[in-house]
Amino acid sequence: MKQRNKGINWYIKKMMFAVSLVLAVFLSIKEVSEVGKKADLHKAENWAKEGAGLGASYIWRHQYPAATWEEKDQKGLLSDTHEKSVITVICDFLFSQSPLYRYAGSSGKTETDHGEADPAYEGYLESGKFYEEHSFLLYDGGEESGEDGSINAGTHKAQPAEQPSVGGDTAASQEPEQNQAAQTDQPAKTDKGNTLNADKDPAMTCASSAIWPIAGTVYRKEQLADYDFMIKHFYSVHTSTTAGRDLMKSDKFLSEDFTLEGGSDKPQILIYHTHSQEEFADHGPDNPTATVVGIGNYLTEILTAKGYSVIHDTSVYDLQNGKLDRNKAYTFALDGITDILQKNPSIEVILDVHRDGVNENLHMVNQVNGKPTAPIMFFNGVSQTPKGPIEYLPNPYRNQNLAFSFQMQLDAAAYFPNLTRKIYIKGLRYNQHLRARSALIEVGAQTNTYQEALNAMEPLAEVLDMVLQGN
Repeated sequence: MKQRNKGINWYIKKMMFAVSLVLAVFLSIKEVSEVGKKADLHKAENWAKEGAGLGASYIWRHQYPAATWEEKDQKGLLSDTHEKSVITVICDFLFSQSPLYRYAGSSGKTETDHGEADPAYEGYLESGKFYEEHSFLLYDGGEESGEDGSINAGTHKAQPAEQPSVGGDTAASQEPEQNQAAQTDQPAKTDKGNTLNADKDPAMTCASSAIWPIAGTVYRKEQLADYDFMIKHFYSVHTSTTAGRDLMKSDKFLSEDFTLEGGSDKPQILIYHTHSQEEFADHGPDNPTATVVGIGNYLTEILTAKGYSVIHDTSVYDLQNGKLDRNKAYTFALDGITDILQKNPSIEVILDVHRDGVNENLHMVNQVNGKPTAPIMFFNGVSQTPKGPIEYLPNPYRNQNLAFSFQMQLDAAAYFPNLTRKIYIKGLRYNQHLRARSALIEVGAQTNTYQEALNAMEPLAEVLDMVLQGN
């Protein structure tokens, strides 16, 4: 009898070993076959364990029917097996000792705690977070839009007069009914020359002109009173700042009067260049004037011919010791133009003329007055971040600066469609705090030719004249 029991026990042990081995082989095959199918390893593991447990349990119950499988041991191996059978616990132990199981189980889903981080590393993370949130403070000059053409880069083809655009945004195609109403509802009268009379109608949101016909879009005051409409069609707001409803009020912008009071016997307009070294695509030994200073010279000539007294400051503010340094250019420019204003307090208009920086594969050019023209972009610094005002950069003329560019934008939309891109708003001040009629103007980009930039100066001078004449 004793010999017989030994034989049975040996047989059971062999069977259990064989069953475990077969199941392990099946599990391996299943894992390999399911690698490309994103197999659920956890389910396969449970399936193998349950199968092994059922097989061994079946053999054991038939050999020892009086044995109980649900006895619990509160210590050692069975201390946490509240609802597991003994055979399941044994299978767990066997699988946990398998190298294959260990390797498969180290999938990186759990993180190893290496203790407290180095305090210096915490400081590094905090400083990185600060500069990520205030990255605009690190930009060279900070006024280049860096556009890729998807949002604010102007149109690539000239649009017909029936579908004018504002700021490079195809406003007519997006708002056909509104734009059509804006044009057909205009009460302005026209003379034989198809031009507006000099007397401006109160309902108009653009200047009146006895020379230029309306070729683009005239917006109704009700449209501009809609904050969402105004932001969508006229502005591109950088993430370094905000342009809230409390600031962007079209009625206040339109009510500002920028008519020049003084005569032209004293300086009225100052043109300068914070970044005088900005060049255009065809700049070189054969064309050394193809810079923003060159287009500033041409703008000075046009405005002088219109009867304005203009000072063109050609000082270099972005070169220090022969090296390009735009980080401090605004500081040096502030010193320079402040000195000019002290000597010429009659100056009421300050224009900082730049050219933008965009992706090299973007060539912004539109037909304006029948000429290939680089679009211009009015740029406003509002001296605030999303968290609030920048206290060390106060600008008492911020609202007037915004109104000044907005009125020029509206006149351009009416008389010179495709001339302007959307007005760009960013967080710093950009020396616009010295006069109410201050504007930073981006003329084309580095991918434009010098002639395309020059062609933009004529219509720019016209819209500036309209605003300064108070039409």
